[in-house]
Parts: sequence; C-alpha cells; structure tokens
Amino acid sequence: MGLDARAFDQSRVYGSVTVRPLTKTDRADWDRLWNGYLDFYETTLPRAQYDLTFARYLDPTEPMFAYLAEHEGKPRGLTHIILHRHGWIDAATCYLQDLYVDPDLRGTGMGRALIEHVYHVTKAAGGTRVYWMTHETNATARQLYDRIAHRSGFIQYAKKL
Repeated sequence: MGLDARAFDQSRVYGSVTVRPLTKTDRADWDRLWNGYLDFYETTLPRAQYDLTFARYLDPTEPMFAYLAEHEGKPRGLTHIILHRHGWIDAATCYLQDLYVDPDLRGTGMGRALIEHVYHVTKAAGGTRVYWMTHETNATARQLYDRIAHRSGFIQYAKKL
C-alpha cells in the first residue's frame, strides 16, 4: 500500500484532549475502555480475543492501529482503525472500526477529537477516505457524525459463517 508507518505514531492535542497511539503499558486502561465499548453494545468477548486484539494493535506488521484520548492525563476514550486497499482508488482507505468515550465525557469534544485524529493519521499515511458505521439507535453519536461526515446511503449486510 505504500503507507508511511510513521504517520501512525503521532500524538496531537485537540483543545483539552490529547490523542496518542496505544502503547504496551496501556493494557489496563485499554481493557477498561474496551469493556465499556463492549458493554455499550451489550456484547462480550473471550479473554483470548482481548489478548489477540491488543497484540495486533502493537504489531508493526498489522494494518490495525489504536489510539487513546486523554483527559487530564488519563485515558478516557479510544478508537481502533484498519487501513486497507480499495478497488476503486489507488490510495489507502481507513475503516474506523471502534470509537468509545467514557459516558461522563460524551458531548465534550472527545469523540470529535478522536475522529479528527483518525482523519489526520490517515491523510499523513497517504490515505484519502475514512468510513465507519454505527448502530441506528446510537442517536448521540449520530448527531456528531452527521456534522463531520456524510451518510453514504449504503446499508450494511452481515452473515456469520
């Protein structure tokens, strides 16, 4: 894909929020935030999947990246992204797979800061598009998404195999 991996090691400040790459010392904070995300969507994963997922985010050969958003020096939000090729364009495309902010900080700009950071690192890596989905009942997040992106009009289908 010709991606510049250095683009993914960037930290940036957005107002009062610092967004930075996940590190191996972030495991306890990441677990807490990941649990919150999974609880929000009323789902669980086996412990082995936590271990595998965390390892993937730290593996420089993986096209998966994780970022934490800090408020007052503590991780309070996360995002996970996957960079991939696209059949219609020659540049990389970014799938923003997960986004979570602690409930007491929703509406403070932290979610927007995380998304702005995804835009920044994707562009720095040579990517030209970021896309994501959310559950239709996630009205709070959809208000933000409607302000900073456009609805594609596509409907997602899925089948477990």
